[in-house]
Amino acid sequence: MRSILIHATARGGNLANVAEQARGENGSRLTERGRVTRERILRAAVDMMYVKGVALTTLDDVRAASGTSKSQLYRHYPDKDALVRDVVALQAADVLERHQQLLRRLNSFRGLERWRDAVVERNAVRNGAYGCPLGSLASELADQDEVARKDIARHFATWEGLLEAGLLRMKDSGVLRADADAAELATGLMAALQGGYLLAQTAQDVTPMRIALDMAIAHVRAYAAPAPDEDSNASGNVPEGEARGR
Repeated sequence: MRSILIHATARGGNLANVAEQARGENGSRLTERGRVTRERILRAAVDMMYVKGVALTTLDDVRAASGTSKSQLYRHYPDKDALVRDVVALQAADVLERHQQLLRRLNSFRGLERWRDAVVERNAVRNGAYGCPLGSLASELADQDEVARKDIARHFATWEGLLEAGLLRMKDSGVLRADADAAELATGLMAALQGGYLLAQTAQDVTPMRIALDMAIAHVRAYAAPAPDEDSNASGNVPEGEARGR
């Protein structure tokens, strides 16, 4: 199967990190050989579940794609639920790492626009196909697997927190008004992002995603702090020459 995500996940070491956290049946750390096998299984599962979905991906599919034996597969993942847990963890680690890089210095509207451009351009590579790696898991698992739902909700809260932190920096630096609710604005941006992913996936075109994010950013702009000269104008302190020139 064509690898869709592994270049990104391997770059940050997230695949290895998830695999290394696993322990053998007796509680001991995995051997190097065991870790490599587990990585291979997880790599195949991530790709297949992203393209085919969780429901349509069987353990036999993963075994065949990873080139592992049945005993190897069941040693690392005795059931599908266990495999899904690691797929969620890996997808979340990749998404959060990428957005941490995009948002860690966010403190301006131009920064918000750069974030928008980055996520839209990345999604445009596939013309919106397959949707958000984490959101697509949520749509399948939220009503079926309570443990997975809670894990995904926690990851989304962390993701939204990255946006909120950037908006708080914008407040602290005077870009946004003091009455701007950074948490609510972050939720609005996240809702636009996830809705944009879904519409782009359906249309096979990222235009709806860009429109949704543009409208969400426009809402944030409604809380822009007035420029110093606007403050002066509002107070009636308009230079005489400027007043005559209006």
